[in-house]
Amino acid sequence: MEDILRPIYQERASQTNTLGVLIIEKVQNTSAVTDTFDAVLLIVVKDVETPVFIKHYTYEDKKASLHIVREDQLREWLLLGTNRKIVEWILHGKILFDRNEYMNNLRDELQDFPFYNRKVKIGLEFAKLVRRYMEGKAFFDNSQYLDAYNHVAHSLHHLARLAVIEKGFHPEITVWNQVKQMEPEIFKLYEELVTSDEPIEKRLELLFIASEFLIHSRTRFGASHLIEIMKTKDEWTINDLISHPELEHYDVDLSMLLEFLLEKHFIDEVRIQTKGYDIYHRHYCVSKKLL
Repeated sequence: MEDILRPIYQERASQTNTLGVLIIEKVQNTSAVTDTFDAVLLIVVKDVETPVFIKHYTYEDKKASLHIVREDQLREWLLLGTNRKIVEWILHGKILFDRNEYMNNLRDELQDFPFYNRKVKIGLEFAKLVRRYMEGKAFFDNSQYLDAYNHVAHSLHHLARLAVIEKGFHPEITVWNQVKQMEPEIFKLYEELVTSDEPIEKRLELLFIASEFLIHSRTRFGASHLIEIMKTKDEWTINDLISHPELEHYDVDLSMLLEFLLEKHFIDEVRIQTKGYDIYHRHYCVSKKLL
């Protein structure tokens, strides 16, 4: 397949803004990695108007996909984990073109998993975990068991990803295979949720009890990025936090995370009097026990 696609990637490699070219070929039983295509060409570029540009090709009974990705978009995917295939593409793809060792350096960076990137990913994953857990618990308390089941399944997935990151690895597409080796306790919870013969209400009840313990035990670790930033000021408004450049990717999960941390006494509420009678601005500060 590489020979067939050579004219396509050679044309791109000759352009000065192209940083690197990878090919990822489908291996038997791993078609999810290449979106069912026989081959994927990943081309990383520096300055183009469109962050992502995709083309599909066919040759006889084969099909291929071309992804031209701007460097800043690639970095965002790697930080946020919103395109999980990209890590496997970079780590396991064959490098066809590499300007100034860009792709090799990127691969080394991913394998080293720098502390800052890991810390941010932990915070983002923990925030998603908390949101799914709290929303699922609310559905459960209102006897909306199918919606609760959906949120619990997602919360366990975030817990699994968090556990893998905690061990210093990037979560892969087959994250449960990783977790089965690294954190069998979490794997067992997921297995019980999806395979148990117990009524759904009973399964969820047991899962919430177990999840509460696992989440609580990881709170200091999971919230360390947010707490570290909050320690730089005496108090914060929600808008201060949302506007902070290191917290912008927490997005809609931030408010729910703050409520969770208030409940667990990791942060405190600061009331500031408004002009209205008995109405206060709500600010936030790190709990004194963490200072």
